[in-house]
Amino acid sequence: MAGYSGRYTETGEPMAQVTALVTEQGGGVRSIRVPIPNSPLGYTLVHVVDTDRGPVLIDAGWDDPASWDALVAGLAACGTSVAEVYGAVITHHHPDHHGLSDKVREASGGWIAMHAADIDIVRRARQFPPDRWFTHMTAKLTAAGAPEEHVGFLRAQYGRGGPVGLSPALPDREVVPGELLDLPGRRLRAIWTPGHTPGHVCLHLEEEHPAQLPGHGRLFSGDHLLPGITPHVGLYEDPDDPGTADPLGDFLDSLERIGRLSPAEVLPAHRHTFANAPARVRELLTHHEDRLRDLLALLTTPLTLWQLAERMEWNRPWDQIPYQSRNIAVAEAEAHVRRLVKLGRAEGVAGSEPGVFVAV
Repeated sequence: MAGYSGRYTETGEPMAQVTALVTEQGGGVRSIRVPIPNSPLGYTLVHVVDTDRGPVLIDAGWDDPASWDALVAGLAACGTSVAEVYGAVITHHHPDHHGLSDKVREASGGWIAMHAADIDIVRRARQFPPDRWFTHMTAKLTAAGAPEEHVGFLRAQYGRGGPVGLSPALPDREVVPGELLDLPGRRLRAIWTPGHTPGHVCLHLEEEHPAQLPGHGRLFSGDHLLPGITPHVGLYEDPDDPGTADPLGDFLDSLERIGRLSPAEVLPAHRHTFANAPARVRELLTHHEDRLRDLLALLTTPLTLWQLAERMEWNRPWDQIPYQSRNIAVAEAEAHVRRLVKLGRAEGVAGSEPGVFVAV
């Protein structure tokens, strides 16, 4: 739940200011800061990779007029335009990465690519009525032991119709793990890294680093590996999920895979590029080991998921966490409890309602 804030220029300002949106990464790669409205993250780094058929975007940014203006201005500062975009590879379906994909496709005629697991989520989001998600969310929170005050707030905020529905762009192509993507003149290979979402992918640019840094190419890491931020690992967004998925286990396995790859440099979707990916991987693995150990200590007393989330350590006191962020916190608590249950370190208390868990 950590974040980062920033301010951005928009189109219409002098080019000297607009170019501040763009970072030259070398070797035909640039990064554009595309703002995320009202978010502590501040912006998404949309990476632009030159190819023999035109620029390819790694992620696209949030669907907002100011974000679109920043993307357009950033591409102009790169010496190209949205109309010249050959395609967009989306690391995962979240709106700060996938939101502008459809506008890019409409303006360029290019393709959108995403992993099949996240394409399924996009398809469900387009098909399910908003109240389906709202009903699922309130039922999950009630089962987690959320107080009526919290659930009632959500009902009052969204009403009977549920939250405003999203209709994200349906991708044209599937990103297949292990295969090279369609980037003429470049070698970009997909690595499946589930955890943050079930279809999250990192993208390995299998080319010598332009500054000849030690390591194996460069990695576009999306939200999987970030500097100074622990990516959210909650539940996968499926109302039909019977509760057997293990997102945290998926995330930890994916981290170890990236650590073994040992790229020379990581180009994440937020904050800044960094080197020494194995060290950052070790930090995150240690963080989650500590978190699981702390949760086991808390679960010596039987607790609901809501009670557990209240007692977990966040980046601010529980009473200062907004209602929507509390939903995310409860989801992250459940992801960790599922991991403990799978490891045989915790179990649900039979017949408890709302559900209660205890260490074993």
